[in-house]
Amino acid sequence: MFHHISVAVDHPLHVANVLAEVLQGCCFPFPPHEGSYIVIVDDGFGTGIELYPADTQLTPELDQVGFSSGNTPTFTSVHAALSVAVTQEQIVQIADREGWLVRLCDRGPFKVIEFWVENKFMLELLTPAMAKEYLQFAQPGSYEAFLNQAVPQLVEA
Repeated sequence: MFHHISVAVDHPLHVANVLAEVLQGCCFPFPPHEGSYIVIVDDGFGTGIELYPADTQLTPELDQVGFSSGNTPTFTSVHAALSVAVTQEQIVQIADREGWLVRLCDRGPFKVIEFWVENKFMLELLTPAMAKEYLQFAQPGSYEAFLNQAVPQLVEA
């Protein structure tokens, strides 16, 4: 279960407010790192998204994670799929207002809405109907049948 994720963005407060709107959550300052914010969703799972300034890097410090600044990549390999209570039309309206790419994509066994935050970071948003399809597929047996091959087993040396 995903509880929270952190993402570096160009405009942390603005992105936090937009994501709070899409996720129907609340935006708060994130005290551990100045200029950062967190969106908390009241879903019973502690779902949250931390938004850091674009040049933030997480670093392993002596006792716990630290924050430093570094180069700002244009894109990242990190993405997250999130169930949302809003409609596809609402998502499109919000993305259009922000000038962010949004598109409905068919992944085969399920559909998602690609929601490109600041046109750099992708969130796959699933409306309730899409989430139902996704959850039916996201099971080992369904995935194995989709691939039409056995799940690899760990071989110990």
